[in-house]
Amino acid sequence: QVQLVESGGGLVQAGGSLRLSCAASGRLTFSMYPMAWFLQAPGNEREFVAGINWSGGSTYYADSVKGRFTISRDNAKNTVALQMNSLIPEDTAVYYCAAGRNSVSYVPTAPRDYGHWGQGTQVTVSS
Repeated sequence: QVQLVESGGGLVQAGGSLRLSCAASGRLTFSMYPMAWFLQAPGNEREFVAGINWSGGSTYYADSVKGRFTISRDNAKNTVALQMNSLIPEDTAVYYCAAGRNSVSYVPTAPRDYGHWGQGTQVTVSS
């Protein structure tokens, strides 16, 4: 089975930074699939935050995080990271790492396009 494990969440004051990491195991072709981060706040649908294609050459961000968050991947280490800067209380949510269902060169943004999910890590931004 493919396993994704997130880490790096926590409590931070507005204006601060966090770096989320996702470690993958169980898939030899990890480098051929898009990876993404989603968030889910209580009572809401899971929403796309940022994604990166297989090569790392293409990234896509939700409008709400453009200029503040950066997604990256290290295929040799089977990891993907989300650097979160200038955090605001509205960023508070559980963040999930996801691996795409298909080997594509673009960045899907819908949850249905991702077949493997981590357990989530809580990010809380206080004012």
